[in-house]
Amino acid sequence: MRFLEEDEELNPILSAVNLIDVFLVIIAALLIAIAQNPLNVFASEKVTVIKNAGEPNMEVIVKDGEEIKQYKSTGEIGSGEGTRAGIAYQMADGSLVYVPESKDQRSTVEGSATQGAGGK
Repeated sequence: MRFLEEDEELNPILSAVNLIDVFLVIIAALLIAIAQNPLNVFASEKVTVIKNAGEPNMEVIVKDGEEIKQYKSTGEIGSGEGTRAGIAYQMADGSLVYVPESKDQRSTVEGSATQGAGGK
């Protein structure tokens, strides 16, 4: 009957049980942190993550449902190809006015712009 009256402080198995409880709490906290990660594969929402914003090695990661796309910056500013879409004029108060143009209006707008600039 002496075993039944054994002191709890001397029992080594109790410290092991306490360690298991601590590890269970740590595992639960890690699972919650993983579940709240914006790039979680189980979430169905749309998320955009920007890494190294404004740097030459900037990356944009877009997650739409289960699909993840990654875009990397080349570091070159203004690179690419395009066509002229219009003319921007700066007014006396500092504001800018953009005038879009079509292909047949280009020669007319360019001619009037050079006449307006030379008329001062």
